[in-house]
Amino acid sequence: MTDAFDVLVLGAGSGGYACALRAAQLGLSVGLVEKGKIGGTCLHVGCIPTKALLHAGEVADTARDAARFGVRATYDGIDMAGVNAYKDGVVARLHKGLTGLIASRGITVIEGAGQLVGPRSVEVEGTTYEGRSLVLATGSYSRSLPGLDVDGERVITSEHALALDRVPSSVVVLGGGVIGCEFASVWRSFGADVTIVEALPRLLAAEDAASSKALERAFRKRGIRFLTSTPFQAVKHTDTGVAVFTEPGESIEAELLLVAVGRGPATDRIGLEEQGVALERGFVTVDERLRTSVEGVYAVGDVVSGLQLAHRGFAQGIFVAEEIAGLSPRPVDEAAIPRVTYSHPEIASVGLTEEAARAAYGEVEATTYDLGGNGKSQILQTQGFVKVVRRAGGPVVGLHLVGDRVGELVGEAQLIYGWEATPDDVAPLVHAHPTQTEAIGEAFLALAGKPLHAHD
Repeated sequence: MTDAFDVLVLGAGSGGYACALRAAQLGLSVGLVEKGKIGGTCLHVGCIPTKALLHAGEVADTARDAARFGVRATYDGIDMAGVNAYKDGVVARLHKGLTGLIASRGITVIEGAGQLVGPRSVEVEGTTYEGRSLVLATGSYSRSLPGLDVDGERVITSEHALALDRVPSSVVVLGGGVIGCEFASVWRSFGADVTIVEALPRLLAAEDAASSKALERAFRKRGIRFLTSTPFQAVKHTDTGVAVFTEPGESIEAELLLVAVGRGPATDRIGLEEQGVALERGFVTVDERLRTSVEGVYAVGDVVSGLQLAHRGFAQGIFVAEEIAGLSPRPVDEAAIPRVTYSHPEIASVGLTEEAARAAYGEVEATTYDLGGNGKSQILQTQGFVKVVRRAGGPVVGLHLVGDRVGELVGEAQLIYGWEATPDDVAPLVHAHPTQTEAIGEAFLALAGKPLHAHD
């Protein structure tokens, strides 16, 4: 028995469901294969639940620090059952809305694990489905290190961390990237002792060096310990948890070890290589139009090497649907994809770091506006900055933001980057007062040679 579709999508995470929705909108028949829940990692064990935990942590910090705002309040601790009910409620509402949307578009949802049995054929539980075009959107999984066994109890991944029914007394976080820093931040807000172990020279090594330095300073002030340039060696179980050994010979004892060393592409054992789909280090090889080595087969999201972000997969899914429909859309600009780490404080960016800009263009100009001069940031009692990098005499090529809630500013930063704006383009724009967006305006006034709330 074979069912045929114009577009057959393998995986219903951010990339897959976005592709399915847009393809259906364009009048194409769509089959959507998913072995778990529609929404994938991001909705169920990634972006949404982690940000719900981080918001609960922010509420805890606010209660703890209420006196400095003149509010009498007491902080009595964390009720993880209540936190999880709040988190799960957010996920459930979004999942219900998404499944309803999928159904309303006439998309055929095929439940089960898919296996390629032909160039554009997928078998699911004994039934073969054909696609005139096939889109690979199988997502990613939590990586570990050689010899490091994840048991789900004392040595855990982010998926296990989201299901914890208690606040651990102490945690070692292996990895100082986005996932590691976010969990370190939330657990510290919940009252745990946290140590980050990172092999690279700084936390958030993919971000601008100034942003990393600011986060490290903030973490130090919050009592989050971190060891950079410190490779992991081994972990052993103890009577009370784990002992983590690092290469300099240090041993750190804690209740839990969170393995946050990145995510790998979920491309194994689904028949890709057997059908001629080229892979490199497990990632599907694609051209700029997201075409694989097999005609009519595309790949989107975390299975494609690059930023592993839900909104990247979402944009790529829309692009591929429009490509299949013959609309010849413009390829997704990887450098224009905004990045946010939802720690306390937040780190947000778009475009190139100052170091990468110098390597690419030679002479660049960079200016930094401190949030100390921003009224709304003072009201929020947050510290940080807006840093703008431009080609000498030319357009902006990177924007970097540090501070609570700056993730909400990255939309304007993305527009400025995508516009290839110059300081003279942005400086005349009027920003509402008092808002944190004024910090972007002030940075551009400074770059345009007319700083108001900043020193020349």
